[in-house]
Amino acid sequence: MPRLLILHTGGTIGMLPSPRGYVPGTDFAERLARQLAGQALPDYRLVELAPLIDSADLAPADWNRIVATLAERWHDYAGVVILHGTDTLAHTASALSFMLGALDKPVVLTGAQIPLGEPRSDAPTNLATALQVAADPAGPPEVCIAFHDRLLRGNRARKVRSQGLDAFDSPDAPWLGEAGIDLALHVPRALPPGTPDFTPLTFADGAVAMLPVHPGLSPALLDAVLAAPALRGLVLATYGVGNPPGLAGALVERLGRARQAGVVVVNVTQCHQGRVHQGAYASGAALNDAGVVAGQDLTPEAAITKLQVLIARGLAGEALASAMATPRCGEMTAA
Repeated sequence: MPRLLILHTGGTIGMLPSPRGYVPGTDFAERLARQLAGQALPDYRLVELAPLIDSADLAPADWNRIVATLAERWHDYAGVVILHGTDTLAHTASALSFMLGALDKPVVLTGAQIPLGEPRSDAPTNLATALQVAADPAGPPEVCIAFHDRLLRGNRARKVRSQGLDAFDSPDAPWLGEAGIDLALHVPRALPPGTPDFTPLTFADGAVAMLPVHPGLSPALLDAVLAAPALRGLVLATYGVGNPPGLAGALVERLGRARQAGVVVVNVTQCHQGRVHQGAYASGAALNDAGVVAGQDLTPEAAITKLQVLIARGLAGEALASAMATPRCGEMTAA
């Protein structure tokens, strides 16, 4: 029995060039086998989702497809590598961390900026690192991302460069490991092991939205977002340490009304690094009065997916707000 499962969900790593740009390619299993032939890498079995996921078209239902595939094969392998498109790789890594919970083996997501087999492709290195991490007895029993010789906690990672090969980082959390001449895993940083949860979830369309504030934000736009009938959670991306525009008092007033109507609002920073501190300035402190949850150092990807998963699990109102303010699987620093 192969030691590892590789789950190919789609993305640049498996694409081929065409006159119209990169397109999904056929015979990925054969191309992968040729690329890895002769390397001292762990044995694996490749499973491909059908249909493959277009990373830009990723929907929450696709996370259920991934979890169901893992559930069928979980006990047959020592670790899992998931190949995924880079555009929404951090969203999927975050969502899987919240859906699966504590794990007893590594689940390592990776992908590529340049397709497998193309000149200068980063796919072979990323894949080799992911396979080595997933097979290592000291591999972290959690959802993580292996990319450009970095091993990152999945729910702390972000795509930080659109064209560089070092496309992913975790700006507010230390790496779980790095691959140099040797593979160095920082075992004390890993989450404690546990038993995964493979329960499928029913994600409601439109239950979660994100609103970045900006100069010129109008109350009408805020009203339109908050008026969405299915809305249950809103990620508000504010300036600096959590400062919003006042909108002549309209913002706090609207958010307070939304909170009373059962919508949970989570405040995250637009800054690449740092955390929300809603009491640092009066403008941010006003959000406390409106019942807005300070997202601390949650990434936008983690905030969105955590809301989606918790709402799909039936949390609402104060229970949802409390859960959003509380670390569950290493995704945020406690207040």
